[in-house]
Amino acid sequence: MKIKVCGMKVPENMRDLAKLPVDMMGLIFYEKSPRCVDKQDADRINALSPKISKVGVFVDAPQNDVLDNVERFQLQFVQLHGQESPNFCYTLKNKCINVIKSFNISNEDDIDSVGKYADACDYFLFDAPTPQYGGSGRKFDWNILQHYHAGKPFFLSGGIAPEDFERIRSFQHPSLYAIDLNSRFEIAPGVKDVAKLKIFIQSIYSK
Repeated sequence: MKIKVCGMKVPENMRDLAKLPVDMMGLIFYEKSPRCVDKQDADRINALSPKISKVGVFVDAPQNDVLDNVERFQLQFVQLHGQESPNFCYTLKNKCINVIKSFNISNEDDIDSVGKYADACDYFLFDAPTPQYGGSGRKFDWNILQHYHAGKPFFLSGGIAPEDFERIRSFQHPSLYAIDLNSRFEIAPGVKDVAKLKIFIQSIYSK
């Protein structure tokens, strides 16, 4: 299971995060988000450790905007958090970009609706419903994922907190690829408590 820390905004905070066994770092490009990354920081962010893959998070952004930021920030993944169509996702995937499509999960019907995206992206991300497009700190009922059988690897997101390490360790699903950590580990929007993350990650991997 991989670990993604999303909503990173401050290069110095990212540098501290890079000292932890984290696999992916999420950069938000949705301008209405308090965690939206400053495009002037691209060079400083790109100078950070290459061992952490960068994920760009977009909400109904034009394709050219997505591709411009993929190049500017040397993104390895694109996470689409809006109403993007399967065709939009497929077009990006065809450009050799790893595409993560996010879905809000409230019930079994939401799980059934993801199937049309199976060939259009590389990963799914399951999150709690929120008008803010993520970062709400809310959880959804993980038991709903027992009805997910599509086989596409997924990220588990939505309000994962420091005290959830035992739930994460006991959560079993053959398609679980990564957990997505964000607002419950923050000092301020876009600034993560690295010490808290370190303890959580150690607890996840301890036997």
